[in-house]
Amino acid sequence: MPAYTTPSVTPIDFIDLQAQRKRIAPEIDAAVLEVIHSGKFIMGPQVKQLEQDLQAFSHTPYVIGCGSGTEALMMPLMARDIGPGHAVFLPAFTFPATAEVVALLGASPVFVDVLPDTFNMDPASLALAIAQVKKEGTLQPKAVIGVDLYGLPSCYEALEALVKANDMFLMVDSAQGYGATYQGKATVNWGDVAATSFFPAKPLGCYGDGGAIFTHDETLYHKLLSIRVHGQGAHRYDIVRLGINGRLDTIQAAVLIEKLKIYTDEITRRQKIAARYTAGLQDVITTPSVPQDCTSVWAQYTVRTENRDALAAFLHEKGVPTMVYYPIPLPQQKAYHHYPVVEGGVPVSEKLAQTVLSLPMHPYLSAKVQDYIIGAIKAAC
Repeated sequence: MPAYTTPSVTPIDFIDLQAQRKRIAPEIDAAVLEVIHSGKFIMGPQVKQLEQDLQAFSHTPYVIGCGSGTEALMMPLMARDIGPGHAVFLPAFTFPATAEVVALLGASPVFVDVLPDTFNMDPASLALAIAQVKKEGTLQPKAVIGVDLYGLPSCYEALEALVKANDMFLMVDSAQGYGATYQGKATVNWGDVAATSFFPAKPLGCYGDGGAIFTHDETLYHKLLSIRVHGQGAHRYDIVRLGINGRLDTIQAAVLIEKLKIYTDEITRRQKIAARYTAGLQDVITTPSVPQDCTSVWAQYTVRTENRDALAAFLHEKGVPTMVYYPIPLPQQKAYHHYPVVEGGVPVSEKLAQTVLSLPMHPYLSAKVQDYIIGAIKAAC
């Protein structure tokens, strides 16, 4: 690759959490200290306050805070009695937690392919997989999990049509996409239930693990409240169903309350930074595609290139960190290779695993640093 001689900049963070902290450090510190002084570390009032704030932000009637994004995915499946003999359809190109929760409940993940431009579930591949499972007759199709990969919504209109036609339910995995919209509606308001993650690196992240579940179904909401606390009924020692310890930590709720206050502004910043990346790079590399009926929260800005590994190595030499999400499709992972895969396999997922590269992305990425990154990529390409 050609030499790159643009002067170096300050060390570049892939995700700069400290820049955000500098903006709201007094508010965060005061919120955390309030919890510490109160001593209400488990299910303190901040948990309920956060749930109400998330309801208002997303215009969702029922929100349940929980301990992680993985729990946010598992609890709705538990509430819908997903288990042995059931098929749950999900994309092959995503984080393992999406499949993990299905397998842990004894059900079978069925892997379908994704679209090459959005990286999200391909409705045609899903339709083929559903027909395949029905024909084989060994599993009962029960659910579809759509994933908002890299912060971009799945095509939920098409997914919902397939779900309704086959008497299943749709769960939205918006672990990377909280705040994104599809056809003008928040992604967490599509489907029957939605989950998000507050892992620190997410667009809306806390200072540890955390998650939330969103639904319009009041009956499901009350089941989830029970499951969150060991399946309790009228009181803590009245156990009416199997549950888990799925509680959201009070300190994490306090942190998220403050972060949510600036989240709309941060989404706008992410969108501007993504547009600037695209304007600078679209002529030299394959940049992300956002359909007109979607808005992304840009959890990652992910380009594609046949020379991915060489580009990543070159950028590393120039002080530009990169990440590969995800280098191995789930059906090729040792833990999942024995589960069903759509007929014809998942060639798009396999190709993406070899060609995607995520660039530094966060709301506080300066124009100077971004210009340096763009310049380095142009020099390499």
